[in-house]
Amino acid sequence: MFYHIINEQTKLEILQEKHGEALFHLTDEGRVYLSEWMPWAPNTKTVEDTKTFIRSTMKSFGEQRSLTCAILYQDEVAGTIAFHDIDYANKKTSLGYWLGEKYQGKGLITSSARALTTYAFHTIGLNRLEIRAGVHNKKSRAVAERLGFTYEGTVRQAEFIRDHYIDHAIYGILKEEWKN
Repeated sequence: MFYHIINEQTKLEILQEKHGEALFHLTDEGRVYLSEWMPWAPNTKTVEDTKTFIRSTMKSFGEQRSLTCAILYQDEVAGTIAFHDIDYANKKTSLGYWLGEKYQGKGLITSSARALTTYAFHTIGLNRLEIRAGVHNKKSRAVAERLGFTYEGTVRQAEFIRDHYIDHAIYGILKEEWKN
């Protein structure tokens, strides 16, 4: 199982069913906020919905297709961070993340993304990492920029959220560019 200590207060742990109830409550508390950027938020209505999602991430991890972690802050589930669709043939993946509102502004996503980027390049041997964020999602885009990812362009109408399409800003970084 994956486990990584970032600092005394922050740890990454592979997402497991034991995180289900806390993760659901975090989702439920922030449903309105999360629904602005996360298409899954309105449809996550029960603890069992969250546990079903967790089981799917564990299956995908077992198949070496992804890695989804709980971000633990002071031993509480603060959000998640994940490699989506690891492409070993082309040595690349994308990184996605979210935090509960009360955990924002503490550097949790930046430090978690830094740790997973280093892991991607130096442990699993990937060459490229990508972050996609809604063009108006300034907080998510700022994470990519703080970490030195390069803005590579915009994909128009990349995602349907609630009742409209949003464009995605795409950021990328290569192993040779990464300075952890």
